[in-house]
Amino acid sequence: MPAAPSRKASTLCLWLGVLCLWWAALFSSTARAADILLVAGEDTAGVQSFTQALRALRPDDTVRFLPLANLTPPGQLNPATRLILLDLPSLEWRVQDSAGPSALVLRISRLQARQRLGVNVPPFLSLLWSDPAPHRQLNLIQTLMPQVRRVGVLYDRHSEFLLSELRLAALSLNLEIVAEPWENTQDSQPLKKLLDRSDVLLGVDDPDLFNPKTAKNLLLSSYAREVALVGPNAGFVRAGSLASSYSDQADWLATLDNLLDLPPLNWPRSLYSPHFKVLSNPQVARSLGIEPIDELAVATELAEGENRP
Repeated sequence: MPAAPSRKASTLCLWLGVLCLWWAALFSSTARAADILLVAGEDTAGVQSFTQALRALRPDDTVRFLPLANLTPPGQLNPATRLILLDLPSLEWRVQDSAGPSALVLRISRLQARQRLGVNVPPFLSLLWSDPAPHRQLNLIQTLMPQVRRVGVLYDRHSEFLLSELRLAALSLNLEIVAEPWENTQDSQPLKKLLDRSDVLLGVDDPDLFNPKTAKNLLLSSYAREVALVGPNAGFVRAGSLASSYSDQADWLATLDNLLDLPPLNWPRSLYSPHFKVLSNPQVARSLGIEPIDELAVATELAEGENRP
């Protein structure tokens, strides 16, 4: 008979424990909830699609979008707001005021950042690069063409600063960056000179050099000499370059999801998305005598290499 009260007490303790765990989970979920504000110059279908996708990815947070016309100055926003800037007008809006929330600048190129921010990036900005990561592009070249040693790079006065990072990345791979200035894209001599000195060409994200007007000359000249062009982006691969790494919307959503789990103080000052894919042009590979490229396998190999300590 004395055991009955003991069982009742145990049952009560069990229920109290379950109740405490439930309240703790509820409080934890509430504490983690964040106000995420996406900002762009205009409300477009693409912006709405991206906002909805991020909202679905983070159901515990408040995810909303506002166009610039509906916004107050940055300093008047709640400092706890997580800002995501989707275009250059929204970046210009944010840097007008040193006060206000920290911001993730989504898919900005190295060139755009240099032209608008110079070398001193405000401490409240985290720049998420749209450029393919230089070390990743060089690893891609080495994976597809192990015999390559000299990597040719065209640059102008705007993109010359990119060479230092490329050269640093090339050192560990035993590759040589062969650089050639190309200030006048109507003059083909610098391109021809570089082709004579290179085993492969690597395109950098400089729209003055790599654009629809220059594509024909670049592609025809390089393949006439059986020199592959890698990069500078997925669009150029579709136009006729051999291959490139790139990050699509799903990759950027995954990157944002990881960053938004961190306090803004722990956001990196800049970041190449660790989530990426590889795109290749089978016809170009075939014409250069390169084995068919398994894009998924190559991307997996590159990612595993980057994740190794």
